[in-house]
Amino acid sequence: MADVKKVVLAYSGGLDTSVILKWLQDTYDCEVVTFTADLGQGEEVEPARDKAQAMGVKEIYIDDLREEFVRDFVFPMFRANTVYEGEYLLGTSIARPLIAKRLIEIANETGADAISHGATGKGNDQVRFELGAYALKPGVKVIAPWREWDLLSREKLMDYAEKHGIPIERHGKKKSPYSMDANLLHISYEGGVLEDTWTEHEEDMWRWSVSPENAPDQATYIELTYRNGDIVAIDGVDMTPATVLAELNRIGGANGIGRLDIVENRYVGMKSRGCYETPGGTIMLKAHRAIESITLDREVAHLKDELMPKYASLIYTGYWWSPERLMLQQMIDASQVNVNGVVRLKLYKGNVVVVGRKSDDSLFDANIATFEEDGGAYNQADAAGFIKLNALRMRIAANKGRGML
Repeated sequence: MADVKKVVLAYSGGLDTSVILKWLQDTYDCEVVTFTADLGQGEEVEPARDKAQAMGVKEIYIDDLREEFVRDFVFPMFRANTVYEGEYLLGTSIARPLIAKRLIEIANETGADAISHGATGKGNDQVRFELGAYALKPGVKVIAPWREWDLLSREKLMDYAEKHGIPIERHGKKKSPYSMDANLLHISYEGGVLEDTWTEHEEDMWRWSVSPENAPDQATYIELTYRNGDIVAIDGVDMTPATVLAELNRIGGANGIGRLDIVENRYVGMKSRGCYETPGGTIMLKAHRAIESITLDREVAHLKDELMPKYASLIYTGYWWSPERLMLQQMIDASQVNVNGVVRLKLYKGNVVVVGRKSDDSLFDANIATFEEDGGAYNQADAAGFIKLNALRMRIAANKGRGML
């Protein structure tokens, strides 16, 4: 421990990271630099500055990363239509590589020997933070207190805080029974009654959305403008990436969109039940597939769909900075050059319905696809030879008595 003189801590100002700050100072006898990221979690981050100062921290970083988060992490992920295990839109996963990146940048700026985080030894986040850190600074030392100390319950953490005079806010209102994580893409809920997979989630748990039952009886229509696979305007109004996502969260939440209750397979081996609110992301996924449906070549679209589960797994398990993810991203981004146009959506009581799509780069040709006379644009007689050639191997097998029946 003597070789650790300065540590950069990912610091929220809550109970866990406040205890970690003091624990690092005492256990490692080191200087601690705090880093607090504003990723659009909807809570004030400035109070973390006062708390850190009260504990003797001299170098305090509080960074607004909302635009970088959506522009360089969320949008690239949605270009691939990324979904983990068929449902999860990776709201927590995609934030971790940005935090790891900034931790390493601050370590380099301040001459720190190590970084530290508050992820537990049971979850995915420890893997995501540390894989990112090692990819960006191979020799960095990582301190993960939850894998070292014996403060393994909330009661022990509170006792430690009281013993060491750590300022912890005590709210008069009842504390949420859930472990929650939020950013501009989503808010997640774990623990409490959710640990029983048969128990229905509680309605008052949700923070961002109304229930579909209580959503407006009148549908909401919106139009999303795409350029190179990214949304650049809503209803004709140009917006920055972070503003786009914030506005879609507002509209989607008001229409009961984006609620999810799943059991997922964690990278560390256990199954975990979680509930997620991702209103903007749910809209983005549906709309992006709609604009791709008219602008992407068939085989390109199918290849993207085949590769997407691998891409999703790389993000979920913390390999954002890996060479294979970077390689896949180049291919995905190359596919988006002609993904331009407008998608019209109908939002109604938890549903996202595509009702229109148009693009100057559209590959849809009404003259060919029509059920009416096409004026010779497509010779239907050509289909006979096409079908016979594709049936050739099955006809040969059947003639040899190798048919399926």
